Amino acid sequence: MRALASLLTILAVSALSAPHAHAQAKAKAPSGPEIRYFTYLTGLMDDRADVILKETRQSGRVTAMNLDVCFPTPGNPERTDRFALDLAVSGDKMSGTTQSQDDKLPVSVNLTRKPNGKTVDITGAIVVGKTSHAVTSTEMTNMSEREYNEQQTIDDTLETSPAAFTSVSPEALSVKVKRAAVLDFVKTLRGENIQVALFGLIASCAELRSGEQVLRLTVDPERAQATLAALRGKPGVVVAGWTDGNMDMERTIRFPAGPWREAGKIDRAKVTQAVTDNLAKSLSATLVGSKWNDTTGELTVNLKRPSGVLPGLGLTENISVVVMVAADRPDASEHLLLWAGSPAIETVDEQAGPKLLIGENAGGNDEESLSPNDGQMLAGLAAAFKAQRWDSETTAWK
Repeated sequence: MRALASLLTILAVSALSAPHAHAQAKAKAPSGPEIRYFTYLTGLMDDRADVILKETRQSGRVTAMNLDVCFPTPGNPERTDRFALDLAVSGDKMSGTTQSQDDKLPVSVNLTRKPNGKTVDITGAIVVGKTSHAVTSTEMTNMSEREYNEQQTIDDTLETSPAAFTSVSPEALSVKVKRAAVLDFVKTLRGENIQVALFGLIASCAELRSGEQVLRLTVDPERAQATLAALRGKPGVVVAGWTDGNMDMERTIRFPAGPWREAGKIDRAKVTQAVTDNLAKSLSATLVGSKWNDTTGELTVNLKRPSGVLPGLGLTENISVVVMVAADRPDASEHLLLWAGSPAIETVDEQAGPKLLIGENAGGNDEESLSPNDGQMLAGLAAAFKAQRWDSETTAWK
């Protein structure tokens, strides 16, 4: 009788604990799909390819893979092309076919994925066009989706309406264009008084993937506002604004605009006189000439002075300094900015008769002491224009 009572007690306890056990089992059920990323494939495009291999795992088993490869264009490594495709997964085999994004090259992928301890080996071949690339990636590590996203940083400075030209430069424009419209957009710039940066014409891997390309343009700061208004109305333009450019704040001064404007525009003749007088004095040089660039709005000043290297040789230093003047903000402003680049120096033999051929610092001694005194030059310009200098610690004018 006692044994029967004990049996009934055990059965009752089991029945009561069954829902709790079921709840625990339910709580420990497998979670949703896990996304992992590999960012290289050894052997592909002579290891010059930008690779994103994304795999989806469920309960430790690979259920889907996507391969995205950006690579130098065969025969023209200055350009890049791209292909992306979902791979069919069958056990440890991954395969698929597609064509490249721009040049429409045929692509076939046949890879094998095998675990190797805590890492993965991926081998096989990827054929692009008529070239087969052997993939021999061993002991590959991967990262989570969060880790991968944290690494995706794009330096794409663009301000449509900056409060002031401190983080962006008044002559430097950035235009983001849909890639399908880039060619036609650039063609419209022919004959315009706009300078186009060559590197911007080459799409980066990030731009191939985003479908938008950033072009960098340079214009006279006094025409920048009107130029942007015209560019924003062109087909395919996503956004346009100012970006970083030549104007390094450490080499920039700020001063009242009134005395240096004539009929609402910068008085170039007056600015030229003040700049050339100051540079000749601070660099102990003789003015050779100066010229404004109507496209970029830059003033180039050329000077010369005797070289201090072996004075008996009578060598000459030809010095070139580029200066830019602009309003300190896009809208109506009571101040102007003046930026002066570092002096470029070329030492030459201008004596009559046979010339000494001179190589500029080709593995020689440090000749920094012979360079112009930048601090003296910038301080002299600040004094001539009664200007403020930029304080990088407080990020304000002083």
